[in-house]
Amino acid sequence: MQQTDPDPAAPAQPRPATAPTGLSPSRAGDFMTCPLLYRLRVIDRLPEPPSPAATRGTLVHAVLERLFDSPAAERTPELALGLLRPQWERLLGERPQLAELFGLPGEDEAAAAAALARWLGDAEKLLGQWFRLEDPTRLHPVERELYVETALESGLLLRGYIDRVDVAPTGEVRLVDYKTGRAPSRDFEGKAMFQMKFYALVVWRWKGVIPKRLQLVYLGGGGDVVTYDPDEADLLSVERKLEALWETISRAVATGDFPATRNRLCDWCDHKSACPEFGGTTPPYPLPISITLPAQG
Repeated sequence: MQQTDPDPAAPAQPRPATAPTGLSPSRAGDFMTCPLLYRLRVIDRLPEPPSPAATRGTLVHAVLERLFDSPAAERTPELALGLLRPQWERLLGERPQLAELFGLPGEDEAAAAAALARWLGDAEKLLGQWFRLEDPTRLHPVERELYVETALESGLLLRGYIDRVDVAPTGEVRLVDYKTGRAPSRDFEGKAMFQMKFYALVVWRWKGVIPKRLQLVYLGGGGDVVTYDPDEADLLSVERKLEALWETISRAVATGDFPATRNRLCDWCDHKSACPEFGGTTPPYPLPISITLPAQG
């Protein structure tokens, strides 16, 4: 979804190494989870093949975004399901290689069609779950897929895309993000909400308004809606954390020291062949590059 980060459905093509220029929630999360993963994605920019799960998330987000193009009374489950196939065809037209998710050319076409049908069926279930969690006929978002960007006083650039921004008649702002996976356990709930606090900080520093509510809508599993009401102290704490994180990233960029960290997400990592934790060989660090450290207050 977030166009500032590698699109999960984008072509897997080599790209030249580059220095990081700022932070998005996903890349901040990468570094906190595994510094080597951050390096391979942001600096080495190693290609990552599209996955069925990530591509399905892209598709569901596209349907939910376009659903709100219609008048409130017409935002029905039937309309959402009717948008599913056209949006898939649009994605496929933009990235024909996505067809290979369901079989290579020349292979069993019937099997590929059946795999695609099952995949689209799973997307239909996610959309049905969303209608059980939210009523789009009562929602009037002022923004969808909103790109936000701001520079902190230190010069650190923060950016990302917010799925939906709702504004109440009384002016309160709610930031909403759709997740096509399951809601996390309470042990990991705070980590999931970090993304939303990141967005709230950007909106606050950009527009001078602290969002009243942050909302994560989980469509996987049994479905769930997780909310949090931030205050200024929360956002100042996030700001300090991001400044410290950027300073750590800056030092890692300068030294090339990005240690691999085993974690529960390793099973889904596309870069095991470049990870020493799995017997892989990390590619040589690109030519020396540097970025500016945040100013010290």
